[in-house]
Amino acid sequence: MSRLGELLLKRQLISQDQLIKAITEQQQQGGVLASHLVRLGLVTDDQLAAQLQKEYRLPIVDPMILEIPPEILQLINIQICTKSLILPISLSGSTLTVAMADPSNLLAVNEVKFLTGYDVKVVLAPVSVLRKAIDRFYDRGSAAYDEVLTKLESDNVEVISDEAIDLKELERATEEAPVVKLVNALMIDAIKKRASDIHVEPFEKMMRVRFRIDGVLYEIMKPPLKLRAALTSRIKIMSQLDIAERRLPQDGRIKLRLPGSKEMDFRVSVLPTIFGEKIVLRLLDKSSLELDMTKLGFEQAQLRDFKEAIDKPFGMVLVTGPTGSGKTTTLYSALSELNQISDNISTAEDPVEYNLVGINQVQINEEIGLSFASALRAFLRQDPDIIMVGEIRDFETAEIAVKAALTGHLVMSTLHTNDAPSTVNRLMNMGIEPFLVATSVNCIAAQRLVRKVCANCIEDHETSPQVLIQIGFAPDEVKSLKIKRGRGCEKCKNTGYKGRLGLFEVLLFSDEIRDMILSGASSIELKRRAVEEGMETLRMAGLNKVREGITTIEEVLRETVI
Repeated sequence: MSRLGELLLKRQLISQDQLIKAITEQQQQGGVLASHLVRLGLVTDDQLAAQLQKEYRLPIVDPMILEIPPEILQLINIQICTKSLILPISLSGSTLTVAMADPSNLLAVNEVKFLTGYDVKVVLAPVSVLRKAIDRFYDRGSAAYDEVLTKLESDNVEVISDEAIDLKELERATEEAPVVKLVNALMIDAIKKRASDIHVEPFEKMMRVRFRIDGVLYEIMKPPLKLRAALTSRIKIMSQLDIAERRLPQDGRIKLRLPGSKEMDFRVSVLPTIFGEKIVLRLLDKSSLELDMTKLGFEQAQLRDFKEAIDKPFGMVLVTGPTGSGKTTTLYSALSELNQISDNISTAEDPVEYNLVGINQVQINEEIGLSFASALRAFLRQDPDIIMVGEIRDFETAEIAVKAALTGHLVMSTLHTNDAPSTVNRLMNMGIEPFLVATSVNCIAAQRLVRKVCANCIEDHETSPQVLIQIGFAPDEVKSLKIKRGRGCEKCKNTGYKGRLGLFEVLLFSDEIRDMILSGASSIELKRRAVEEGMETLRMAGLNKVREGITTIEEVLRETVI
């Protein structure tokens, strides 16, 4: 039995059965016992550190606040650090100080002595802190890629010419362990970094992989060009797509099962370009889906208006904005709020991004004739109360949705428009008569997503009063206004931002607005009237978030106009 196990049994922190369970996990998965004890919830980080400190009289340190020189980190490779939860933190003469989660692990101490040739001094660090520190100092994402790529010998994978495709050879190449590991490493790293999309892009003399994190693309790596065919084919095989078809766009899906029974869905889009197939994987994390409408970013009055619209028994509620602006999340939040046993709710989506219990969700499939319009027609024969259409793309879908809204059903959908008032003109351009728009629509909500200032490194930022007035702040408030920004830290990867929040513009259809639509008013006139009635524009909502220190001026300017 390990010394750590004996100590915890002696102090009665765990039982014999619990220790056996943790040891079994350790034997199956590797690593140190301390890590499994904490992961299984048998002891907390603090309890473990306190007991070890009392037993060995060692100081507890936080490696995350240290600046460790690269030459010290190079003394112990990442594999040993990860396996033994150990981190070199300083070197003084012939003594190397290391932080450990379990100082009773003498095998790890002796291994470090043998590898480095230095005497070893041990200090304590909690399990979770050590894991974060190893991730930080060794940049494990990059290390994982480098480790995989070094195993790719020149004869592992061959570039397959455009003229002839040897499918058997290509399938064999995609099953090569390094290619499989590289794709897996990319997907796991994207999850860890909270990416929303992975872009795999081939060019004439290089390949590039980028992650979209909080709405901004960052370059992650450049795989060797010789991997182009094997890498794209591996993703296509995982998505159950045709690896022989490289001339047409394809769409697929990957379901990844992670430790702890967590599942992650990847929506895959393949697009043929002149230098190969570009692949974009959209990450759909069910656990991160925010269904609480109060946390989406609505201002108080906007949330009241939006809830008033979706609480009506019939009519149409539209959510508008560009791709990736959070429209689907807003609709799912509304559906979650409306989801009652007494109501029959049906949705037509392309694709179905998240499964919602109690709601009948239909996957659109144009190839077999299941379009938004045909799904809508079917819904109307299914005794519906609430209908959600993923997107209104054409006149036929718009016409059926409007008629459903006028005949006692609540209809929710999305459109691609710049703001709420211009949505009225968009519907008319599709061919919907003004009187139908005026009578069927209850509310239009336009939205954008802005990055939030990192709470860990937030600080005051001096800004010129002229600039503040120019972007929309009132002259009398600029003197007392405190603008915030993120300085950049480890938690936000030195970007100054972490997470995103919605900006909304909610246009509630009053009698005056309906009359203006019937009389042919322009979107500018509608906007002016709506603001007079109390509507906050996207820019106004953005300025409110700046006042509250939630986001920055740069983010608001990037997403909104006056």
